[in-house]
Amino acid sequence: MPELMVVAKGLDNVVVDDTALSRVDGEKGELIYRGYDIDELAGCSFEQVCHLFMYGELPSKEHEKEMRTNLQKRYAIPQEIVDFICRRAQSDHPMATLRTSVSMLSCCIEEAPLNDSAALISMALDLIAKTGTIAAAINRVRLNKNPVAPNVSFGYSKNFIYMCNGEIPEDIAVKTMDTAMVLHIDHGFNASTFTARVVTSSLSDMISAVTAAIGSLKGPLHGGANTAVMEMLLEIGSLENVKPWVEKALSEKKKIMGFGRRIYRVSDPRAKHLKRMSQEWGERAHEKKWFQMSEAIERLMLEKKNINANVDFYSASTYYMMGIEPKMYTPIFAVARMVGWTAHVMEQLKDNRLMRPEAHYVGPLGKIYK
Repeated sequence: MPELMVVAKGLDNVVVDDTALSRVDGEKGELIYRGYDIDELAGCSFEQVCHLFMYGELPSKEHEKEMRTNLQKRYAIPQEIVDFICRRAQSDHPMATLRTSVSMLSCCIEEAPLNDSAALISMALDLIAKTGTIAAAINRVRLNKNPVAPNVSFGYSKNFIYMCNGEIPEDIAVKTMDTAMVLHIDHGFNASTFTARVVTSSLSDMISAVTAAIGSLKGPLHGGANTAVMEMLLEIGSLENVKPWVEKALSEKKKIMGFGRRIYRVSDPRAKHLKRMSQEWGERAHEKKWFQMSEAIERLMLEKKNINANVDFYSASTYYMMGIEPKMYTPIFAVARMVGWTAHVMEQLKDNRLMRPEAHYVGPLGKIYK
């Protein structure tokens, strides 16, 4: 290895593989899912976009119904996983409980042969269906309530909200969750997706890959950012406190969560959809404070740092207005991203090469053991 080499910290600007799943154009502020601009898909159901990622095309009405039925019959999780969640969810970080619970799915999902595309899709659908049930059970236990069994007559987002609060949700709540899920399904070779592909490149199984991805998503610089946004809003507390709080934070060089994205040079195309939903939920709940505070922070950050809000920023106030506990925001992210992770696992397997980057050694040489 040459002694002088270019080190790409964080793999900045390093292209490691091809993908047909999603394209992020940071200069234009575009996100493309399998050829469709995210603005085209933001009004779609979870099942429609799940079909797009699994099969490469948006479904007909008949195929959308088949996808919904296929997921519904897979909602249930083993009692031993429910028992584990009941024992651990209150004391552990919800992403830690989710990570272990998803790993435990090995006890009920048969490992698919890596060269069998139909079996891999079946395994992916199992993971997608059951991760929502796991996350909802974690939410219930954290609220000192018993998990709610899935309703197999409900679509994915409706069932997820139902399992979270034990009540049949209104249509607006289902539509909001559908949109939020769709916006979070995939985003290029982000940290957790890349993690899943690295694990897959060793020809490990799909559950190992997505379990590792959940571990990556748990970090505050990735999936934990939306929770940090809501914690920031709660700390600020009121609209009049926004300006002094932000100015003080910037003077102390603190990171304002929910702003900037390494890839985007302009606005995150997903943010405007979540901003609209945050405003709608604030008006609906007669609690406009969180949206107004968020909007004020957004203006200040543009004015002072020329940085735009990202997808995490307005998802925080939207979920809060829906009555979702901030610590659960990242597990919901994982529920949506399970579609993207499993699709990337299957794509990696189609033209696999073990990922083995080089490292620039900067340690000592020539030491002798005596």
